[in-house]
Amino acid sequence: MANIKSAKKRILVNQTKADRNKAIRSAVKTSMKKVDAAVAANDKEAAAAALVNAISTIDKAASKGVYHKNNAARKVSNLSKAVNSIA
Repeated sequence: MANIKSAKKRILVNQTKADRNKAIRSAVKTSMKKVDAAVAANDKEAAAAALVNAISTIDKAASKGVYHKNNAARKVSNLSKAVNSIA
């Protein structure tokens, strides 16, 4: 354990940020799973609705710096491609 006051604060702040990032990542994964489930069920309307929600969640995560913008773009692209593949 750190002895210096500033080092103790760093530990606390880093833990807080890590918890926040973990919650945001979890929300992104959940929204992506909802899209995948709708695609697997061939439910185009539900998939489209879930896609809008997932894109919003992913964009928020990217804007907060949890994901790199290219990583977020790749996730959105893959989800969109999956939804568009439903006949």
